[in-house]
Amino acid sequence: MSARLRLADGRALDVAIRRSARARRIQIKIAPVGGAVELVLPPGAEREEGLAFLEAKREWVAARTARARPRVPFADGAALPFLGGTLTVRCADAGRPAAWREGDTLRVSGRPEDLPGRVESWLRGAARAEIAPRVRDKAVRLGARPGRIAVRDTTSRWGSCSAAGNLSFCWRIAMAPVPVLDYVVAHEVAHLAEPNHGARFWAHVGRLCDDPQSARAWLRHNGAVLHRYG
Repeated sequence: MSARLRLADGRALDVAIRRSARARRIQIKIAPVGGAVELVLPPGAEREEGLAFLEAKREWVAARTARARPRVPFADGAALPFLGGTLTVRCADAGRPAAWREGDTLRVSGRPEDLPGRVESWLRGAARAEIAPRVRDKAVRLGARPGRIAVRDTTSRWGSCSAAGNLSFCWRIAMAPVPVLDYVVAHEVAHLAEPNHGARFWAHVGRLCDDPQSARAWLRHNGAVLHRYG
C-alpha cells in the first residue's frame, strides 16, 4: 500500500504504508538517508485513520525529510569516508578494469557504468582486510575459535555471531574510524565466549578494545550516515 502526501513547500512525497502486528499505535518513520517516509498501522487501525494522522503531521514530516541526508552515489569525484579519513574516487585509464588506492585517491578503471560496482567491491575487500586479522587476534586473546568470516551489506546490524561461531560484518564499517571498526570486531568476537550481553560479555569487550563506550556513541550518532554511500 502507498499514498502521496503533498507538503506546503510544494513537494509531493510517496508514503509507503505497512501494517505491523507489533505496533501499538500509528507511527510515521522517516529514513535518515534519503528521507523515505513510511506510515505504520497497528492492528485494527484503518487506512483512512492513518492518512488523517499523516496529514496532521505534515509540518513535522516536511521538517524531518528536509533534514534527511541525500545519498552519495559511487561516481567520479565522490568523497568517501574510509577508516577515519577520506578517499576521493577518480576514473583512471589502465590496461584492465580494476580499482586501487593511491594515497587519498581511489582510482577506478574500466567502463563508467561499472564504476559503482568496482568501488563497492574494493571497499568490501578493504573491510575484510581490516576485519579478518582483528578477528583472529582477538579470538586468540579470548581463547576462542571463530568460524567463517563473511562481509555483507546489512542495514540493521554492524555485525553478528551465529551459534556455530560464524561471524558476519557489514562492509560499511570500513567507512567508520578505526577504533569504531575495532570495537565492532571486539563485540562479535566476545560473543564467541558469551552469547548474551551480560556483565561478562561487556568485560570481554573491554579487554578486547579500547574505549568501547565512545565507539558505541559514535555508531549511535553517525552509523546511519554510512548508509548514504553507494
